[in-house]
Amino acid sequence: MTDSSTDTGEQRAAAAPHLQVIWTDPVTGRQGFVVIDRLVRGVSSGGLRMRSGCTLAEVQGLAAGMTRKEALHYDPRGKYVPLGGAKGGIDCAPEDPGARAMLVRYLDAVRAIIERHWTTGEDLGLRQDTIDEAITEIGLTSSVQAIYPLLDNPARARRRLADAFEVTVDEVSLPELVGGLGVAQSALTAMEHRGVVPGESRAVIQGFGSMGGATARYLAAAGVTVVGLADVRGTVSNPRGLDVERLLRGRDPLGGIDRDLLDPADRQLGVEDWLDLDCDVLVPAATSYCITPANQGRIRAGHVVEAANMPTLPEAETQLRDRGVEVIPDFVANSATNAWWWWTLFGDITADATVAQDHVRTAMDRVVSQMLEQADAQQSSPRAAAQIVVDENLVAIQERFAS
Repeated sequence: MTDSSTDTGEQRAAAAPHLQVIWTDPVTGRQGFVVIDRLVRGVSSGGLRMRSGCTLAEVQGLAAGMTRKEALHYDPRGKYVPLGGAKGGIDCAPEDPGARAMLVRYLDAVRAIIERHWTTGEDLGLRQDTIDEAITEIGLTSSVQAIYPLLDNPARARRRLADAFEVTVDEVSLPELVGGLGVAQSALTAMEHRGVVPGESRAVIQGFGSMGGATARYLAAAGVTVVGLADVRGTVSNPRGLDVERLLRGRDPLGGIDRDLLDPADRQLGVEDWLDLDCDVLVPAATSYCITPANQGRIRAGHVVEAANMPTLPEAETQLRDRGVEVIPDFVANSATNAWWWWTLFGDITADATVAQDHVRTAMDRVVSQMLEQADAQQSSPRAAAQIVVDENLVAIQERFAS
């Protein structure tokens, strides 16, 4: 087995971020952050999160992860050329009465970065429509306007993306589904690579918002029995399978499960009991740092597929691997949302649900298969194998656009 610092990828020696900004809100005294890990053609990509306790170190890690997500999907034949990685964060609870006003002040303070170098969008604690309203309020065109100079026809590209945001699948918008589809396809490819038949497998998902809900939907559609779901109130479970579609129809805007819709055979368990459920694939899709050295021993799954950003601490990931649990890293599993935005904007795909879903499935199957084949060949973790692909692609991108 290779050294754990190599396996995790997060702990490898890395260059300092290209830029980091610490902003102090003049009204509340709380802080906000922007970290640009890397620029490609002068532009970077990464969402903006809002949560109480957000730190610079957290945003640095997320920005580095965005560099990996971007580079992972580099295809020299495609119109989309990956951007650099970035991230923003605001130390404020999204339910705080002053949260929206603080968001506006933050965006206004960093507007020069958004105008030229940072394309951003929704992340933990923020919805895209909230960001869009705030962006308009401070007089900017779009949260992704920094990318416009890289497009052949910006007006047509913006129309294509706007059309894509209007597409729905079973009354759910396409942008809310593609991320979970990517996670589900990552899980399906990983299971099939290890000889696990989807129709004979079980899944548990922590988080039932956009990402977790879509993951549950697509896993269930593939024949996987979803035996557990968790939200902020606790875990619901049924070893014979939960009715995912019924629970999706009744969830609240924050991903809360309506307990009145549970079947009499469904069990209600504690907030942390999702860790203990017997399953083949476990999907942490809610919070960062939720799988720790102290609780990883409770996990009974063969695969942990990271839908959330940084849900598994590095030491816990090493311990899981020592126990034979394979972790599909976040920058692989949850990369489809970011890639779908750019595939659509650059024109690799049209504003069509079937086209988008097929493209996501194909891309994620290719990326995960490549990662696992390399991990097997090198006797390394999937994270270390994926990092090699990222590093090779970063070199290729740099050489292509070297001035």
